[in-house]
Formats: sequence, structure tokens, C-alpha cells
Amino acid sequence: MLWKMLLAFLIALAIVGGLILIQPGTYSVTRSATIAAPASVLFSQVNDFHNWPGWSPWENIDPAMKRTYEGPASGVGSAYMWSGNGKAGEGKMIIRGSDPNERIGIQLAFTKPYASTSVIAFALKPEGAGTKVTWTMTGDNNFALKAISLFYGMDKVVGPDFERGLAQLKTLAETRSR
Repeated sequence: MLWKMLLAFLIALAIVGGLILIQPGTYSVTRSATIAAPASVLFSQVNDFHNWPGWSPWENIDPAMKRTYEGPASGVGSAYMWSGNGKAGEGKMIIRGSDPNERIGIQLAFTKPYASTSVIAFALKPEGAGTKVTWTMTGDNNFALKAISLFYGMDKVVGPDFERGLAQLKTLAETRSR
């Protein structure tokens, strides 16, 4: 009887392990919003990490979060580091690409609660009387992220934060454009 239970457990473990292994090796999360503001206003908000507290969905997770900045005030080479509670974690963002009023590329590296890296892109495109902002994050799914994605993928984890951040960016940019 014990032998049959062990065999059943091993078969179930193999099935779960197989399901984890066949999950995609990468993830991508994208959200967009059309904002009634010129690309220049939106670009200045995203291209300068000092402006992120005004709209980033993660800035208020930990009121005691420590923030430091390195490099130029904005644009390529500008860096933002944070260290907070377990929910805010710890990490660093560096602007790697900056095409005025069109695109910002950012390298994101988390060190806590777990190590991971992602690439973030903000694309700005004129649309009607405003600008369409597309926020994308891509990265590799390691074994742990693949396991989590069986139940709760990155899109469900990060997507609502992107939506909240874009809504806050919309409010801030539209107010400044008036």
C-alpha cells in the first residue's frame, strides 16, 4: 500500500513538473492608454525617475522606502534604486534608451524578494488629440516563475499595476497640459 502511494505521488510530481517545464520561457506584459497630453509632457514624466513618485503605482507600497538616484538627472544612464519592505522589495532601474517624445527603454533588476531582471519599454505615439502610451515589460521565466504562472501569471501580477500607473500618469499629464 505504501509503495502504491509513493508511486502515485511520484507520478503526480512528474506531471506537475512536466506542466511547469512546458510553460513559456519568457513573459510579456503590455498595457496602453491614450492620454490627452503631448508626448513631450509624458516623455518628461517617464524619462526622469525623480518624477515617478507622482504617478508610479509602486511608490506608495512602503512609506518608509529608501530611494537613491545615480547618474544624470534624466535620460540614458539615469538610475533609480529603492529598498523597502517585503512588498516593495529592493532593486534598480537604469534608463538604457531614450528617444525624445517617442520611446524610453529601462533595464529593471530586482534583488529582493527574489532576483530577476526585466526590460521595460514605454512607447509614445500621437493619437488623435493626445498620445498613446504603451508600457511593456518582458523577461525570462525561470523555473519558479513558470511554476507560479500555472496559477497566476505575470500579466495578472503586473498588469493591474500598469493600468493603475497609466491612469495616474493620465491624470497628472492631462492636468499639466491644461
